[in-house]
Amino acid sequence: MASLWRYLLAGLGLAALLVGVLAAVYLTAPHSAQPVGPDVSRTKKTDNGLYVASFVPEHGVVRQGELESWLLTLKTKTGASVERAAIGISGGMPQHNHGLPTSPQATDYLGEGRYRIEGVKFTMSGWWQLRFAISSGAGSDTVLFNVVL
Repeated sequence: MASLWRYLLAGLGLAALLVGVLAAVYLTAPHSAQPVGPDVSRTKKTDNGLYVASFVPEHGVVRQGELESWLLTLKTKTGASVERAAIGISGGMPQHNHGLPTSPQATDYLGEGRYRIEGVKFTMSGWWQLRFAISSGAGSDTVLFNVVL
């Protein structure tokens, strides 16, 4: 009977040791964060913090397969409207590794830091990116907007 208790205690000790080792491995192993979708904020600071940019569809809705106009609003970090900015636009679909199907351009300055961006077309559903290179008296900076259809 004594040998049975000895085996039982040894088995419980080994089980406890195994649980401890597994817990240590689990707690010290690097955990990857759950993938979060792209940041689809419509207002954000530019990469170097010179401007605050907002990017919204001019008519309020994003439509797939249609040429659209969007509004890019630029303010300085102190809130002043950015006038006479030079704006370059690039982008594409990062998951498909291709660029934009059109060449969007800043066509009109509408006042109060608002610029009309014409020629935006999303030909398929998915994750799109539009990068704006902005240059004005406050300096040069860039901002990236994600659009998910």
